[in-house]
Amino acid sequence: MNEKFYDLKKEKQDRMINGDLKVFALNGYKHASTDDIIVEARISKGLLFHYFESKIGLYEFLFDYASRFAVVQLKSGVRKDEKDYFEIQSQIASAEADLEGQYPYITMFLDSVARETSEEALTAISSSRSMVDECYSALLSQADLSAFASADDSDKMTQIISYTKQGLLRAHLEDEAFDPKDLLSEINNVLHFLKSLTISR
Repeated sequence: MNEKFYDLKKEKQDRMINGDLKVFALNGYKHASTDDIIVEARISKGLLFHYFESKIGLYEFLFDYASRFAVVQLKSGVRKDEKDYFEIQSQIASAEADLEGQYPYITMFLDSVARETSEEALTAISSSRSMVDECYSALLSQADLSAFASADDSDKMTQIISYTKQGLLRAHLEDEAFDPKDLLSEINNVLHFLKSLTISR
């Protein structure tokens, strides 16, 4: 990557990053075309390659940038002494909403990486692909899981919450007036409902 990218005004950097995240999040690496990328990022193809050299160079940069930014936000957003599983999930959702306030497609992009099948893309990010997953696992490892019948039940609950959050995010992003606070409110309502089901058992 050309370090001159960082000489651009923050507003232009973020516009480019947001456009690129959106295209890769919705299409995956293989089906993300450079034509779609330059339209979303509102730059020329020449400028795209000037800063990132290639599509894979852009993808590698985006993953590194997004994963590092996400890990910092998640770690600072969850209290180290929190033990309540659903409260940890709520704090994670709040940290994700803060991320999405700046980069609406960032969590969808990171989620898409877990399903990526392109060998070229996977090779480019192989050294740090698990960083975000390991962060989530570490945060949830704080939780007291005694309310669950088994560890398997808590794993299933985590999966349900993850799928629900991604589904709600996709639905909210279809609204041009996307507001992460509205998304967070809906996620918290779901978490309260799931907690009531778990605790009442």
